[in-house]
Amino acid sequence: MSDQRRPAGRQPDLGDMDVGDFRDAAHGVADRVADYLDGLERLPVVPRVRPGDVRAQLPAQAPARGEPLERILDDYARLIEPNVTHWQHPGFMAYFSSTASGPAILGEWLAAGLNSNVMFWSNAPASTELEQTVIDWLRRMYGLPAEFDGMLCDTASVSSLLALVAARHAVPGLDSRRRGLAGRDDVGPLVLYVSAEAHMSIDKAAIVIGVGTDGVRRVPVDEDFRMRPDALRRAIAEDRAAGRQPFCVVGTLGTTSSTSIDPAGALADICQAEGLWLHLDAAYGGNAAIVPEYRGLFAGWERAQSIVVNPHKWMFTPFDASLLLFRDAEAFRAAFSIVPDYISTPSGDVRNYNEYGIQLGRRFRALKLWMQIRWFGVEGLASRIHEHCRMAQELTAWVDADSEWERMAPVPLSTVCFRWIGRGELSDDVVEAVNRGILEAVNATGRYYLSPTRLAGRYTLRVTIGNPRQTMTHVRGVWEALREAAADVVHGGS
Repeated sequence: MSDQRRPAGRQPDLGDMDVGDFRDAAHGVADRVADYLDGLERLPVVPRVRPGDVRAQLPAQAPARGEPLERILDDYARLIEPNVTHWQHPGFMAYFSSTASGPAILGEWLAAGLNSNVMFWSNAPASTELEQTVIDWLRRMYGLPAEFDGMLCDTASVSSLLALVAARHAVPGLDSRRRGLAGRDDVGPLVLYVSAEAHMSIDKAAIVIGVGTDGVRRVPVDEDFRMRPDALRRAIAEDRAAGRQPFCVVGTLGTTSSTSIDPAGALADICQAEGLWLHLDAAYGGNAAIVPEYRGLFAGWERAQSIVVNPHKWMFTPFDASLLLFRDAEAFRAAFSIVPDYISTPSGDVRNYNEYGIQLGRRFRALKLWMQIRWFGVEGLASRIHEHCRMAQELTAWVDADSEWERMAPVPLSTVCFRWIGRGELSDDVVEAVNRGILEAVNATGRYYLSPTRLAGRYTLRVTIGNPRQTMTHVRGVWEALREAAADVVHGGS
């Protein structure tokens, strides 16, 4: 290495940042991230900004000449870091947790430095083989059989989209890859089945694959918000009688609203009898299978044709990392593989991931997973997930013991759904108004951030636990904040 270095911050005439300058800056960035993680609880979970506040402070045009990195980082500290919603914060209990752990952040940094494009083996040998290894590690961690293979995608939305394309391709005689679906009178409208509680990403996938939202049939759920197998059988029979063509069932193992778990075994029985593809959306819930005692919740999922689980939801992996598992890799390759001359590669017993999905270029997601799994260990990950479920059960017990609150759904995992109902006979409109006020008041404190949903048509509060930085102090704190907010809202409205 040359001892000649430009003065710090000076732009080169041509070329990239000087390696020495990069090294110094990288140490500074690492310190900034460490300070951020160390000081999270001094920040409000949701920034106190209005739409347009940040943009108003950003230049309308990009700079014509390069700026010193110190100035750029100062602006980051002033404009960006304090004005994001802090998903890393232990008071973030909305939606589902998406927490980046220390070892996985380091893996993300290393992957960015390598900039490995995991298109096919010959241009990313170590990256490809590490992805294969990590997928097999995860498959074993979830207790799934060896016939499952898979790939890493960005989100569950894309993982499910790929699965539905493969399911459509597998329909006998349809030949959708070559002929498409438009203008055909030789096949009835395709239909896929989801529960009334399924995620909207399935509807979006149906739009993309040409089935359309009319081709998505929502199946009624039971009192615990699980898809009813009897209603599914009846729906399939009705559609066949009407000349429509069922092709896929999508079950959910951990729904977005209540984390209900569809009966995977019963769905598998129906799909086997009817010749349908079974795809399981376990984006959140599937991570609980790392804990052996929770695997019974997912009994039968090993019979699915495809499964999606998101390590970036409840396995402490930086966004994004979605695992798509499939029983028959060749079904995906047959649906997607196109190999023109400009990306042809030497033949051999290698995995070329571009042939199994819609992307050619792919991020090196496996590295961060490899690092965090090694750092935590399987038992370490399992113990943290188990603790989150234990904390959720404590919160559940407090809700159940308080006559002014009503639990709205079972708590199989680490999300608790409930609402304030008061002491007397109150209309649903009044109860909803109070609960809206409670949510607004709790979120306004800056200490916690919760999100609502609707269950059986009723406005419902949700508390999701899934951050390794969360402790019972945070769980007690949010419960106290909710009760205090209820008293304030009711008193203020009386």
